[in-house]
Amino acid sequence: MKLVVKIGKWLLILVVVLYISACSYLYFQQESILFHPTKLSADYQFDFAVDFEEKVIVGQDGTKLSGVLFKADKSKGLVFYLHGNAGDITRCEKDAYVYTKLGYDCFVLDYRGFGKSEGKIISQNQFYTDVEIAYDSLCEHYNESDIIILGYSIGTGPAAMLASESNANHLILLAPYYSMVDMMNNQYPFIPSYFLEYKLKTYEFIPKVKSPISIFHGDTDEIIYYGASVKLKEHFNSKDELITLPGQTHVGMNQNPIFVEWLRNKF
Repeated sequence: MKLVVKIGKWLLILVVVLYISACSYLYFQQESILFHPTKLSADYQFDFAVDFEEKVIVGQDGTKLSGVLFKADKSKGLVFYLHGNAGDITRCEKDAYVYTKLGYDCFVLDYRGFGKSEGKIISQNQFYTDVEIAYDSLCEHYNESDIIILGYSIGTGPAAMLASESNANHLILLAPYYSMVDMMNNQYPFIPSYFLEYKLKTYEFIPKVKSPISIFHGDTDEIIYYGASVKLKEHFNSKDELITLPGQTHVGMNQNPIFVEWLRNKF
């Protein structure tokens, strides 16, 4: 009996140690868990099939961020595109073509540590501020009434934030999350949410957006669960809409036929 009690105590201690280790890992490795960039050398030469212009955005602290402006033949506006949490601008080439074919220039920003962008993401505020600075720099060349803010996956949070503070024509969110706290509670309910520094509360920005909001989400999304968009819908204004993409997973949303047809009819 004593042996059983002793083993039970050691198992309990082991569970506690593993739990504390998991929480510690989450706290100290948040950036590496959330962001999965690929790095390009500073002298890397972009090679795209359509006309483009490489841009350098200077962050608040002087960090240089890489961006590419894909150009339409006859531009009627701009799609300000915030990509997902992996890769770099070169992975967004096919996505940008969707918008240039519709007659919109498309600007894609690489976050810190992605592609040719310097530095690394170290805080939510820094992440948001970089996006704001990039947007403001593009507003020097485009009227806000001709700008569509579009966020995909991890980019939906900062896209919603940006739209809540701007006068853009439209906000489009592809596979958005309700918040990172909600995502963690959905996937890792045993981890206390106060360990998470990147709250990314998309739902707080939705009611403050003056432009129409269109959310698209695949009902078989394996990365960001479809229910997150259903929850965001609860914060909609009358002009906003949630469009379900049947059978759509997380990848390839920009090329989804329902979404592309909606774009053609809308813009």
